[in-house]
Amino acid sequence: MELQNKLVALDKELAQYGSLVIGFSGGVDSTFLVSEAFKVLGDKVLAVTIDSAFCPRWEIQEAQELAAGIGVKHRLLTVKPLNDKSVAANPPNRCYYCKKNIFSELLAVAGAEGLAYVADGSNVDDDQDYRPGRKALQELKIVSPLRQAGLSKADIRALSKERGLATWQKESAACLASRIPYGEELTTEKLKRVEAAETFLMPLKLKHLRVRSHGNLARIEVSAEDFPKLLAEPFKMKLITSFKEFGFKFVTLDLEGYRTGSLNEALPKKAENATIKI
Repeated sequence: MELQNKLVALDKELAQYGSLVIGFSGGVDSTFLVSEAFKVLGDKVLAVTIDSAFCPRWEIQEAQELAAGIGVKHRLLTVKPLNDKSVAANPPNRCYYCKKNIFSELLAVAGAEGLAYVADGSNVDDDQDYRPGRKALQELKIVSPLRQAGLSKADIRALSKERGLATWQKESAACLASRIPYGEELTTEKLKRVEAAETFLMPLKLKHLRVRSHGNLARIEVSAEDFPKLLAEPFKMKLITSFKEFGFKFVTLDLEGYRTGSLNEALPKKAENATIKI
């Protein structure tokens, strides 16, 4: 009953906005938000997917397919976050500058289309960690309907399953910039190298996957139960050869396995508390 009450609260929240641009990544949260907003507001909703060097090509394609399945109006918006030196420098609060750039662009789209608000897919679980990007959203007055309705990630997965959305059990993702240690300059070449490496491994259907880039070294994070998939011959040699073709000189498997925020481990504690866990 509590979940249904939250859903009622969400629908009321959406109705009061009247019209919306929604930042749509194709993830669990934004897919559910777009689906529900389309149900409430119909053609007064525009889903916008950001096309940038931070987004894998497969993720953009999935977002296009999901939007088509929902029936909502959808647009790709090309942005170039690396043109902002504050983003390219990759400080611990990189997400603040990146979100500020992206959502400023979405506000411009909303203005041009005569749509009243811009929304993101934040939920109440996001309040548990300090997230630099949230400050940018607050400054720009971006609305977060899922968060306002008190919905958690578990709630959103449950409701997505009810709605028959394919994303209900989709793994949480993070932008490609999250694979590169803070303080190391971000470049298109580095991001493409990480994308190529992760795309190469995706057919293995790994439970979790991150390829962290440390200069010319690749550190692969997967769940310990999936180690054998990477180490079995002849695949292991094919993996090494392919990663070197992508531009890495050294290929390693992190024996601690996948965990969120592993790049934060190298930061001083004070800085770690001020970074997003990805």
